[in-house]
Amino acid sequence: MRRVKVAVNGFGTIGKRVAEAVLRQPDMELVGVVKVTPDYGARYAVSRGIKLYTLPDRVEAFRRRGIEVEGTLDELLDRVDVVIDATPGGTGAKYKPLYERKGVKAVFQGGEKPDVAEVSFSTLCNYEEALDRRSVRVVSCNTTGLLRAICTLSRLGRVQSVRATIVRRAADPKEVKRGPVNAIVPDPAQLPSHHAEDVKTVLRDLDIVTAAVVVPTTLMHVHVVYARLSSRVTREDVLSLFEDSPRIVLASASDGIKSTADVVELARDMGRPRYDVPELVVWADSVTVNGDEVMWMQAVHQESIVVPENIDAVRAVMGLARRAADTIRVTDETLGLRRGWLTGGPP
Repeated sequence: MRRVKVAVNGFGTIGKRVAEAVLRQPDMELVGVVKVTPDYGARYAVSRGIKLYTLPDRVEAFRRRGIEVEGTLDELLDRVDVVIDATPGGTGAKYKPLYERKGVKAVFQGGEKPDVAEVSFSTLCNYEEALDRRSVRVVSCNTTGLLRAICTLSRLGRVQSVRATIVRRAADPKEVKRGPVNAIVPDPAQLPSHHAEDVKTVLRDLDIVTAAVVVPTTLMHVHVVYARLSSRVTREDVLSLFEDSPRIVLASASDGIKSTADVVELARDMGRPRYDVPELVVWADSVTVNGDEVMWMQAVHQESIVVPENIDAVRAVMGLARRAADTIRVTDETLGLRRGWLTGGPP
């Protein structure tokens, strides 16, 4: 089997998770990662046997700290087939001309504007649209969560409209300069929030409106979602569908999963690295059906939910898997994703 040579530009919250996911893939080789700061993250990468690259004007700073680098970003790009750009939002667009000049395919993140890539991407919705493209953009964590649920629900009938309220975490756990500390902040106050437009970069004709607020937590986002289908369904239909779908797990309040803190604690108990939860968590208790109307609540772990989609995006642009089902099977097995119930079975 040919192994595609992969670079990861950026080794922060998303980049380090994606890089470690690449290491687990049988058809990919992680050639190196790019960092610009010689900090503990760089030392961690070296401890994992990951080769470090940096920008030309940063090489000496790494060497002064006793951290050896393999070379520069330009040199790394000469050695790979595809780059996963996990740089801070807006930075990827600045690197795009370099990737194009080097003839390297690129996978961008949701922090970039949609026009950075040929296709905005969500595996369960439009995998085939990304096949053999020069560049794709994996949509944001909240959009990934919404799209997984919406495209799964569409198996029961056409989704005619979606209304969702997004309760956003204020910061990632390692961040110390972001708030709010004691407030709930509309994000933004005018409607709709940008999440609806991001969903429509994948599902272009969907009638969707979203609202968002930021709250003082670092653990996860929570969505309250209302959807209208083209046909009548039952609650049992929806629960069975979610239970049988990849990258979605059901949680039950009666089983003690009553909050995002409980989800995180369970992930710790399960031995998940960094308590990551790449699956979308749907509270089964919240699923309510009235004819063609479906309502539910779901939780999104912002640090890890897009990792599987990044791996799938590499397979799509490189033509390693022609069907979504094929990449999902390999990615989910190598990353240890669950299907069904978060606790291993219905309570």
